[in-house]
Amino acid sequence: MIEFRNVRKVYSDITALDEVSFRIEDGEFVFIVGRSGAGKTTVTRVLLLEEKVNSGQIIIGEDDITTYPDRLIPLHRRRIGMVFQDFRLFPDKTAYENVAFAMRAVGTPAKEIRQRVPILLKMMQVEDKASHFPPQLSGGERQRVALARALANNPDIIVADEPTGNVDPEMSLIIMNLLKRINTVLGKTVIVVTHERALVDTMGERVITIDSGRIASDEGGEAASR
Repeated sequence: MIEFRNVRKVYSDITALDEVSFRIEDGEFVFIVGRSGAGKTTVTRVLLLEEKVNSGQIIIGEDDITTYPDRLIPLHRRRIGMVFQDFRLFPDKTAYENVAFAMRAVGTPAKEIRQRVPILLKMMQVEDKASHFPPQLSGGERQRVALARALANNPDIIVADEPTGNVDPEMSLIIMNLLKRINTVLGKTVIVVTHERALVDTMGERVITIDSGRIASDEGGEAASR
């Protein structure tokens, strides 16, 4: 469970989040939408503790993560698999090595890495690209490798920040359906931050709209109807 309680974040004289409150249940799929500068990316940054809030609480499970000391932040981030618009893959590592690197970074045994990486690449439909380097891959293939990497350490939550921003419309739908599969098959809580409202509307999921740092609407899903 993730809950924002009256979260406020101010940059200099700009209020990015203004008393934002919402709750996302365990295993839910939620879109956070809004125009550029609305505050939606700030939601991900404070969720990852890349930025500190000025006031309010962010609850995950039973913990208020805004009170975490710096030493707990790396452990907290392991619970969240991030997917970015610009992929953020290592260009000098193969698709296999990019996924394996995330596992090695947390001390996963080599045997488990050898078993798990091919499974993740197959799930994301890029198993035939395991030995390819990112420059050899299309945008859609790179994003699917990034999805496999986000799953590498079995996080509780997947956060995708504009995951379809650098792919064509057909691949955008494929990626969204893969994210939905991660949600339904693996039971992960999935949060997708995007400005592509037309694509969002085809998915039939809960949509939280942010405008000028405030929740403008919260539609669909069980939590939104409470």
